[in-house]
Amino acid sequence: MDEQIVARKVTVRGHVQGVFFRDSVRRQAQRRGVRGLAANRPDGSVEIVLEGRPEDIRDVIDYCARGPRGASVTSLDVQECSPQGLSGFHVR
Repeated sequence: MDEQIVARKVTVRGHVQGVFFRDSVRRQAQRRGVRGLAANRPDGSVEIVLEGRPEDIRDVIDYCARGPRGASVTSLDVQECSPQGLSGFHVR
């Protein structure tokens, strides 16, 4: 099986802490088989690392642009990075 695995680092800014943003991203990622992590940053943003198939990563990033109810996303920064062979999806 020759699946292309890509990785992206996503920084989400706005009202994204205290609204279950990280856990909702975890659920979206797990539904699509995307591995990675989501962590709150001291500046109020959420940093997310995603690894998986390009179309699945795109779906999770599209979700990050909206976030869960109660969130208000003002900007989304997406950077390409090298896959690290992560397993599962972790919230920090």
